[in-house]
Amino acid sequence: MSAIDDLRQTVARLRAPDGCPWDREQNHQTLARCLIDECSELLDTIDRMDLPHMREELGDVLVQVVFHAQLAEERGDFNFEDVAREINEKLIRRHPHVFCHGRLETSAQVIELWEAIKAREKETKGKREPLVFKKMPPRLPASMFAEAVVHRIEKNNLPADGVFDQQEVSRLAATLDADNAGRRLFELVAACRLRGIDPEFVLRRETDRVIHVVEQKMAAHDPAPAS
Repeated sequence: MSAIDDLRQTVARLRAPDGCPWDREQNHQTLARCLIDECSELLDTIDRMDLPHMREELGDVLVQVVFHAQLAEERGDFNFEDVAREINEKLIRRHPHVFCHGRLETSAQVIELWEAIKAREKETKGKREPLVFKKMPPRLPASMFAEAVVHRIEKNNLPADGVFDQQEVSRLAATLDADNAGRRLFELVAACRLRGIDPEFVLRRETDRVIHVVEQKMAAHDPAPAS
């Protein structure tokens, strides 16, 4: 049996009825913060080119992937094999210059082809690619994600009336400097902890809501042509 099979069995055992209480309590949402933490630690080892610790941190990130796949398998949604199969098929499909025919000479050509194939796949699936937010990594740390969304709304003059209280934002901005902004943010995070609220999760969820509503407003002003 391979090492990855051993790992999958270990995670399944932790999730078993007589397994670990902490692991049995977790779900996709509660594990999101763990994934951010583990990726941050991995990035630190990459920055320092600390290869022995990089191997360890890659393992910690892999556990998160296996754990999420285990949760999905328990629900009957998908399993780890499905995850590995889908990404393998995608890699082959988006590299026809390697696995099928043709040859590309530069990484710029590769990226252009990748984006063209990706666009065709989404068109085939009937997905309309959002034009403003599509290039934004959706799982930046929540504060960076929210800031980036606000920036794009302002930069592109997007319809945000009623999506969030812009007058309140302006009022708060007039009272802030770097010191008291940091203090207020810290106090808000501390208050969330007292209430058992995950500030990373709720801010990310709210930012997702803002994107969804803004895109709905954009679609209402500029509906897609009938197919």
